[in-house]
Amino acid sequence: MDISVEDHELYMNAALEEARTAAGEGEVPIGAVAVLDREIVAREHNRTIQLNDPTAHAEILLLRRAAAVTGNYRLAGMTVYVTVEPCPMCAGALIQGRVSGLVFGTCDAKGGGVVSRFQVLESGRMNHDIPFVSGILEDQCRRIIQDFFLSRR
Repeated sequence: MDISVEDHELYMNAALEEARTAAGEGEVPIGAVAVLDREIVAREHNRTIQLNDPTAHAEILLLRRAAAVTGNYRLAGMTVYVTVEPCPMCAGALIQGRVSGLVFGTCDAKGGGVVSRFQVLESGRMNHDIPFVSGILEDQCRRIIQDFFLSRR
């Protein structure tokens, strides 16, 4: 992933817009964007409640949309930006989609599938390696999810 911090922040800001949309819809505020050749080709956010679907995480919906846009279920060359560390299900889906990179904002200490609880993307564990970067706009990504859950208590 040969990309500047400023570009990472640009794409993560787009993912944060999706997270805010999710929050406005009463969904857990996680947003994601897919970038191919420095262009956002798909955007999504959590919709598990709206779709009554436990798999309707931002990353899963994003992969479906990106595959439809590109006309290919293999998403080689694509980088996924997500506000929160993907869960094990989503990390596995990123591998199956053959994405080329992952960038996430903040870790998920309770259910993260990349570094926090599970290391699904760890090199050599699966048939496809995905390099990742974490901590891009970490404070903003953490704040939106913390504020959401604080408002629910």
